Amino acid sequence: MNSNARAATEALRQFRVIFGAVRQHFQAVEKACGVSGAQIWAMAALRQTPGMKVSELAQALSIHASTASNLLDKIEKAGLIRRERNSADQRVVQLYLTAAGEKALEKAPEPLTGILTHALGQLADDALERLNQDLATLIAHMGEINTRDAQKPLSEL
Repeated sequence: MNSNARAATEALRQFRVIFGAVRQHFQAVEKACGVSGAQIWAMAALRQTPGMKVSELAQALSIHASTASNLLDKIEKAGLIRRERNSADQRVVQLYLTAAGEKALEKAPEPLTGILTHALGQLADDALERLNQDLATLIAHMGEINTRDAQKPLSEL
């Protein structure tokens, strides 16, 4: 096996480690509190910034607004969040955790943002820049792919 093949195999092994760890964390979240990792991340964002709008939450989670809305529908039906209309402008909907949502967050394993998001946040700026450049190059070599997946939570892929 030449050095390029060995390096490619090692990179693939590392991706497997990352994907496996992410999957295990999502499973632990669901087992602990009965909601997905993306839902816990959304709820954690609402605990940190009560009264967020759907568009603000979508931006905080780096997902599409319609994806955020669908995510919120599920946790609202479970009684974990509530939506309130702004009295000054009835078109504005603000989001808040309920007491049940707070309890679910207390049961969730850390980090509430997910292990990959948390780990990326720990990297230095120059390391993130290199990683982003290298991943963009890798994606370019993959040919036809669905770039819309970039705006979905990992737990929904």
